[in-house]
Amino acid sequence: MRLSREEVRHIALLARLGVDEDDLERFSVQLSNILENFEILQQVDTTDVPPTSHPVALSNVMRDDEVAPSFAPAEILANAPQEEGGCFRVRAVLE
Repeated sequence: MRLSREEVRHIALLARLGVDEDDLERFSVQLSNILENFEILQQVDTTDVPPTSHPVALSNVMRDDEVAPSFAPAEILANAPQEEGGCFRVRAVLE
């Protein structure tokens, strides 16, 4: 299926894309090639293929949570520019 320059201009308008006159011919060829590939794919017999949402079965790749020792609060607060009451003290950002 060959797209005309006017069809490409209309598609660009619908997609809110600014397209130069120089690009119209190039995009016409590229979009036409994409549509031709879809026409080829439509010829494939898929009657015995069940619908799928993922081509590969999903599995959980997260590791199990494990209890591990943490840093002492005093050790962490030693890096703070300011500390107050066991917490980081920062400047107020909201009034």
